[in-house]
Amino acid sequence: MTNQIDRTDLAPRFWEKKPLRQLSPREWEALCDGCGKCCLNKLEDEDTGEVALTRVACRLLDDNSCQCAHYETRHSFIPECIVLRPDNLDTHAYWMPQTCAYRRLWEGKPLPQWHPLLTGDPDSVHREGISVRGITVSEFDVPLEEWEDYIIDEPG
Repeated sequence: MTNQIDRTDLAPRFWEKKPLRQLSPREWEALCDGCGKCCLNKLEDEDTGEVALTRVACRLLDDNSCQCAHYETRHSFIPECIVLRPDNLDTHAYWMPQTCAYRRLWEGKPLPQWHPLLTGDPDSVHREGISVRGITVSEFDVPLEEWEDYIIDEPG
């Protein structure tokens, strides 16, 4: 199972017409661009609060599709996986990638031009080099104490 969603019959530009808190579950899920960056492990500097992205991916991330291999049941495998919702954006949005639609809309920014809701093409995120396709390593292969060696700049 993945979080792929059919976007074809959603109201055009629904994200511009409704506040995030009023989106239906289907509309909320459709905002995901499929980049996979939220599934990368992050390191937070305790002194500055700065969040660094690593190439070390959650064990459930499919590196080719950039989708969770067990999206609907991921909490059975990864209990600490964050479920981003309109009511917890204030707490969790800073963990999300700079290009993330949820974060951008929460910050009052528009969706980027490559976003699948604007292009109509779910592969636009990959063609533009925004996704993590092909750059990840599994968290099974890298000990936690070495994650700092895998810090990257956010793609895109």
